[in-house]
Amino acid sequence: MRVEERARMLQSPLNLAHRHFAEMEILTAFLDYVERERRLAANTVEAYGHDLASFFGFLNGHLGEDIGIKAFRHLHASDIRAFLARRRREGLSDASIARVLSAIKSFYHWLDRHHGIENPEIAFLQGPKRGARLPRPVSVSAAKDMIETAEAFAEEPWIGARDVAVLTLLYGAGLRISEALGLNGDVRPAPERLRITGKGGKVRIVPLIPAVRKAMDDYVRYCPYTISKETPFFYGARGKRLQPAIVQKTVQVLRGALGLPETATPHALRHAFATHLLAHRADLRAIQTLLGHASLSTTQVYTGVDSERLRAVVASAHPRG
Repeated sequence: MRVEERARMLQSPLNLAHRHFAEMEILTAFLDYVERERRLAANTVEAYGHDLASFFGFLNGHLGEDIGIKAFRHLHASDIRAFLARRRREGLSDASIARVLSAIKSFYHWLDRHHGIENPEIAFLQGPKRGARLPRPVSVSAAKDMIETAEAFAEEPWIGARDVAVLTLLYGAGLRISEALGLNGDVRPAPERLRITGKGGKVRIVPLIPAVRKAMDDYVRYCPYTISKETPFFYGARGKRLQPAIVQKTVQVLRGALGLPETATPHALRHAFATHLLAHRADLRAIQTLLGHASLSTTQVYTGVDSERLRAVVASAHPRG
């Protein structure tokens, strides 16, 4: 985030109340830290900036004075709870409250590391407990429609074949988008089993069904760029490795054309892979292996999705539903 953009954010009408120059210096330094050293995403940095600017403004009124950096040493957990309670009254959800508290804790970590300001009370604060969000897979028909329609919206035939191959890998093999786009040209011709290095360097072997292999081989035939062991497998239009943002944009276009909900994302195709296997009685441990989950508990969320689907079927079809 550029300096001028950050300055406009911190000086917005919402955050200008009780703003003191010293506070802006403190906040700017912290945001530089989380952006450059912790490498947080730009959206997260911006959210932290708004949350902490609101927190500083609250403290000015709450304490009855302009705050300096040393004031943070003497805050109590009750002060933080009072701020979170106000944000709750303003309509923030549990997830947003948890994010605000995360921003405050990260800020205190920075204060301790860079200014020697400790406050043990803050470390033990806990945010609202959030229930595990169920994955939102697309339906079987929606997945097929997305894959079959992708070619029609492409500017060139080879790009259409590429988009079909990418979406087919996500739905037909359960790959993450980063895993699919990280493939190199040594997977041509498409093998029966694909060696994938996933999160945390965890390696897994994923079988490729004929439909997936055909889509990959069709793309290779159309692709105008050289595909070899030293090159990317999936190319962008300008001859560089295909980026996730391009796939996400393609899916957004397909979503609009097909009238699908906003939850129909590239990752929803991976969710659909797992959910549809489970619906057809695949073993949960096998699905765990295919997805590359380190813990079975991560895979078990899909049983909740399947239960929801079954309840919906019973409710709609049972005479007493």
